Amino acid sequence: MNSFDDLEKYSPNVAIVTNSSMISYKELLDAADRIGDHIKTRCLVFLVNSNNLESIAGYLGFLRTKAVPVLINDSINNTFFVNLLEKYKPKYVFLPSITPQSNFNFTAVYYYGSYTLFKTDYCIDYTLHDELALLLTTSGSTGSPKFVRQSYKNINSNSESITQYLGIKSEDRPITTMPMSYSYGLSIINSHLLKGASIILTDATLMDRRFWEELRNNNATTFGGVPYIFEMLKKLHFERMNLSNLKYITQAGGKLNLELSVWFAEICKNQGIEFYVMYGQTEATSRMSYLPSKYSQSKVGSIGMGIPGGKFWLEDENKNIIQKKNSIGQLVYQGDNVTMGYAENCFDLQNGDENFGILHTGDLAKMDTDGFYYITGRMKRFLKMYGNRINLDEIEDLLKSNGYDCVCAGTDDNLKIYTTEPNDKNRIISYIAKRTGINRAGFSFVHINKIPRNHSGKVKYSELR
Repeated sequence: MNSFDDLEKYSPNVAIVTNSSMISYKELLDAADRIGDHIKTRCLVFLVNSNNLESIAGYLGFLRTKAVPVLINDSINNTFFVNLLEKYKPKYVFLPSITPQSNFNFTAVYYYGSYTLFKTDYCIDYTLHDELALLLTTSGSTGSPKFVRQSYKNINSNSESITQYLGIKSEDRPITTMPMSYSYGLSIINSHLLKGASIILTDATLMDRRFWEELRNNNATTFGGVPYIFEMLKKLHFERMNLSNLKYITQAGGKLNLELSVWFAEICKNQGIEFYVMYGQTEATSRMSYLPSKYSQSKVGSIGMGIPGGKFWLEDENKNIIQKKNSIGQLVYQGDNVTMGYAENCFDLQNGDENFGILHTGDLAKMDTDGFYYITGRMKRFLKMYGNRINLDEIEDLLKSNGYDCVCAGTDDNLKIYTTEPNDKNRIISYIAKRTGINRAGFSFVHINKIPRNHSGKVKYSELR
């Protein structure tokens, strides 16, 4: 069952709001199906997307025709894009007509708005699993070929659960603040389409006056954001804004610091806005937990409880379930939204469900006496950089491949690059910022006399200061 097969019931509703037009569900679905009609068989399609009508129409058109879209942000480095093409050999590519990527020796088969659908010349020598619906990246901007394999059941389950706990209705109007290629941003689109709501599409950032004009002029009722967005909101004096149509805001994509959590919970309460803190991973389609707005002050810092249809527990190092309250262990989740597994090339796309509904999150957590969970740390070397999950080992590999001997550590939104060569500071930061697309402000440079290693040559990260 595909959630988007019966959206015709919302035909008269406004589906998409842009700065120049309003598009009904009927118009959107007509456009989506015209795009989908050019996909003759079930196959893989690269969708180079932005927050625009063409991307939404393509996404729906591919899903409705049972093609499998791979969502790729339009800011991707061209070298990374070529690498992904070679690894996955899509049958079609749908992307902006004016981008450099359209200069490949592919055949244009359909034009829609500012986008072109190309048929590639790859030999399709692989198969797609029947339940495979979508591929989403795991690694933010680093260009890793690893994708998460999401099924139709995953998308349906998670979208329905989100609509339940947020009470999403057709009258709601979310405004985009994150790319649709990011699982959090896509979940907002999916869950609101499921209820026939109107999505305000914008590529403007919160620091752009145009964003606030579009939010107010189009009567936005909600938006979501990663911690960086909430830091910006405070700098913009969110407490002084008159946002009378705003019903609720959501936060995920990393842990919001306690001071900001307390501040937003108080401001939202005073302004009659519900404030939901959530937790999720792409490996669980998007969301695994939510903190009901009524607990935003009494349970500050908590990720809340499992979403409808999902449940948590904690395990120790020996995978024994931890019963004692306030004891720390690995957070484990079970639900229909746990995805099928990973893919690193096109030949992995034939694989079935490898997780069987259970996800070991890699996060350390504890549960209080009331059953609310709190994230306390991470087991693996990942950071959240402005909402994107970044693999520190991949960053190190990028630097080493360009001749820089560096090691990386840090905290969310603050990646520390350690090196013994102080004169390389500006070159290193410029290089990694350019290759990943992450703002330079997210990196800090630390000069050390020697990279600490053990007898086998492995870096002793615990000794980095």
